[in-house]
Amino acid sequence: MTPAELSRTVLRSVRGAVEEQELSVPVPARIVVQPPPRPGCGDYASNIALQLAKPAGRPAREVAEILRKRLAGSPGIARVEIAGPGFLNFTMGDEAQVALVREVLAQGGGYGERTNLGARSDRSTEAGSADGSATGAGAGAAASAREVVVAEALARIDAAAGVPARSCAPPVPHSPDLFALLARLGSDEARWVLLRPAAHDPVRVPERPVQRESNPRFRVQYAHARARALVRNAGELGLSGEPGDVGLPVGEGASGFPEEAARRSGAGTQAAPAARTLQGLLTLLATYPSVIEAAARLRAPDRVVRHLEATADAFFRWHDDFPPLPVGEQKPLAVHRARLALAVAAGTVLANGLRLLGISAPEYL
Repeated sequence: MTPAELSRTVLRSVRGAVEEQELSVPVPARIVVQPPPRPGCGDYASNIALQLAKPAGRPAREVAEILRKRLAGSPGIARVEIAGPGFLNFTMGDEAQVALVREVLAQGGGYGERTNLGARSDRSTEAGSADGSATGAGAGAAASAREVVVAEALARIDAAAGVPARSCAPPVPHSPDLFALLARLGSDEARWVLLRPAAHDPVRVPERPVQRESNPRFRVQYAHARARALVRNAGELGLSGEPGDVGLPVGEGASGFPEEAARRSGAGTQAAPAARTLQGLLTLLATYPSVIEAAARLRAPDRVVRHLEATADAFFRWHDDFPPLPVGEQKPLAVHRARLALAVAAGTVLANGLRLLGISAPEYL
């Protein structure tokens, strides 16, 4: 279940409560769900009960309880809890995680595009602003080149988000400054450097590209290349991906990843660090479509850049906790097929985002 699907599910619960006269409020046009601010508070949260409390003339927690009862047991939702003054916290079931991976794999290169979405997502991912400044004499040249690269990226993002062509927009000019920067840094690094800062932040132009993990552009491309390498290596073992339960993290349980070991270890709880690692990656995959829409709406390709950085970092953390391939003499198991499928899904999101930015997604690196 994606955030957009969860939003629609919550909206249906509000509409049902109004139709059955449990609540007397105008039904909102949309409901925002987003990852909670702190670990251990479920997978997603919504403040809809606080928004409806005043028009309903009832305490927010009372409104939240009405909605909680309606939402409990909904497909894909394992648990609904009320927190603080009336927030609804949602913990998604394993079937929702499997469905998400299956959806990404089914849509492939089209995942995140408006034509592949049942309805618009209601959440945009906040992107931080870049620090640093353009290097002295190159600041003017960077600004000129940036205008061209941002316009090109936004044209692709608009198309993916289903935004009509902006016929009134001026044509993208040729920029000698861009050509010089491309020659100096290479196409991928130059575009990343120009797209990464938010619109109000200056550009920091490096002396030369750095091919190591301290460079976020390299880290994103390396994460994609690593996902593709897993597929190649799995093929040599006769192993293919299949969405399912990814099992316990490394070091938890025996070779068969028994369910009893999971219960004893507590690895399935939201408080477990490995569970947060897994959910962090899944959340980033689920919210990718809404990031594309927010980038188009706000004219902010840097949001896509930031989301890709977060996805790559989450992929590496998850990869360390949940090795996708058998180790040593271990035989391939169902959990390896599930992990491989999740790795492919992560690689798909990285490739799709890089393509929108005009940056390559290498198979080898």
